[in-house]
Amino acid sequence: MRFEDEPVPGYPLPILPGHTSPGRLERVLRAGAFAVTTELDPPDSADPEDVYRRARIFDGCVDAINATDGSGANCHMSSLAVCALLTRLGYAPVMQISCRDRNRIAIQGDILGGAAMGVCNMLCLTGDFVSAGDHPQARPVFDLDCMTLLEIGRGLRDGHRFQSGRKVTFAPRVFFGAAENPFAPPFDWRPFRLAKKVAAGAQFIQTQYCYDVPRLSQFMRKVDDLGLLDRVFILVGVGPLRSAKAAEWMRSHVPGVHIPDAIVARMAGAANPPAEGRRLCIELIQEIREIRGVAGVHVMAYRQEEAVAEVIADSGVLAGRVPWHPGRDRDPRHEETAS
Repeated sequence: MRFEDEPVPGYPLPILPGHTSPGRLERVLRAGAFAVTTELDPPDSADPEDVYRRARIFDGCVDAINATDGSGANCHMSSLAVCALLTRLGYAPVMQISCRDRNRIAIQGDILGGAAMGVCNMLCLTGDFVSAGDHPQARPVFDLDCMTLLEIGRGLRDGHRFQSGRKVTFAPRVFFGAAENPFAPPFDWRPFRLAKKVAAGAQFIQTQYCYDVPRLSQFMRKVDDLGLLDRVFILVGVGPLRSAKAAEWMRSHVPGVHIPDAIVARMAGAANPPAEGRRLCIELIQEIREIRGVAGVHVMAYRQEEAVAEVIADSGVLAGRVPWHPGRDRDPRHEETAS
């Protein structure tokens, strides 16, 4: 299965019927393929090569790369800038937009700016509190939350208008997403919160790390009961654990992460914990793909990015499909521009 590249500035691709963007991720999902996305750890640097070097790790094994927006309320290169660099080479980025740091004026400008640079996927987040990060003295904004951000983004795209009512002359062609956490209480409330995000405009969902497949299955059944599986694509978060100590730290310090005691014990008893963590991740992906309604996985491998290709290959979820590779799949429009 082959999917076209992202648009090159000045050469907009047509949007297929039923699509809201010309982006690769939306086409992969709507074609029924099992999608794989990941996250790029943004550099503490102004060197573009730092971004390209990190992105190359994922060549040929993922359909899109999230550019995080001050994750954990820590300062790094901005999501918009990382996405601008990635689109230069034809990568399919997911631009994360956090409501923590910017008001609705700046956010609407970022949506238009990102779309103008060829960013086709945007993930709408409320954002972590500044007290969790490395600038606790910073003033949080939170002019919007993820729901109102989704509504404003949809208004820009579908209504061709800013929230103020002023007309947009060329609307952003964007596939909007949101985050969800099936593993944090109150569990019964989570499917209904997802329904609100879908109603607000979320077309795809990326979840928090999943280490509890029974809990995920219960969540997906309730999502199905609400009639949401035909309205949103759900990509389940997964990631390899490095050690039992790392697992303990994550479940104690990362909000919403649930790691059962049995998983921690398995990691503690492993002769080679990093290898065991990768095997566990592969097993989880294979279990998750069998759950009705799961459209893909979002692989988060902080400081283990080199493991992503191995995990995806050994899990078999791509079923022979090879995602776009910048060194292999050249877009003739690049060559036309160069000449």
